[in-house]
Amino acid sequence: MRDQLAFALDFPSLVEAEACAARVTESVGVLKVGLELFVAEGPKAVALGARLGCHVFLDLKLHDIPETVERAVATAAQLGVRFLTVHAGGGPRMLEAAAARAAREGTALQLLAVTVLTSLDAQDLAAVGVTAPPSEHVKRLAQLAVSSGVSGLVCSPAEVGGLRTELGADVFLCTPGIRPTGSALGDQKRVGTPSSAVRDGSSLLVVGRPIREASDPALAARSILAEIAEARATPS
Repeated sequence: MRDQLAFALDFPSLVEAEACAARVTESVGVLKVGLELFVAEGPKAVALGARLGCHVFLDLKLHDIPETVERAVATAAQLGVRFLTVHAGGGPRMLEAAAARAAREGTALQLLAVTVLTSLDAQDLAAVGVTAPPSEHVKRLAQLAVSSGVSGLVCSPAEVGGLRTELGADVFLCTPGIRPTGSALGDQKRVGTPSSAVRDGSSLLVVGRPIREASDPALAARSILAEIAEARATPS
């Protein structure tokens, strides 16, 4: 069950990240290394997973020309990461190149195509020329990613149920923007509780601030894991 909960290591240094991660790995099976930590520490941040007995989710949201992304996918696979994000908006050629390279590497690497960031709403999308509602734009990008060979997606809790119904059981759906009841939203706009995301079909929940900023991170992580377990056991 702990492999269904990822903790976002949004820390400026490896020392701080490891200190907090070590407190929660009883409940957390995936450690997400994002831009802040990776830029500061590089592959050393990825090695943290092996030391603590967790999978590593390398969240770099790759979005570049196909060859550049393909090479980055190969390097991530060689580092032993379990999950790697690419932007679905990179287009079919980029996605196809990434998926083909991941398959050739022969590791357990799961690519996750990011649809629409959870910090964006309809007004934000309109500002960059997207007139469709977030749910429609997410669906369009998700279909593009899956048809291009990427079998994992990142979407907000607001869209996960629709994508599960639309795409079926085989697609891996990762949901950031998870906020236990009573948690502050921060800069997130399309959020949901752990139980609602699980019941709607999420495969992996990503939680950062509600654990990191808790007075007792270990207790916060245990509580979220218990909510995941209860939701899995209770028919929707």
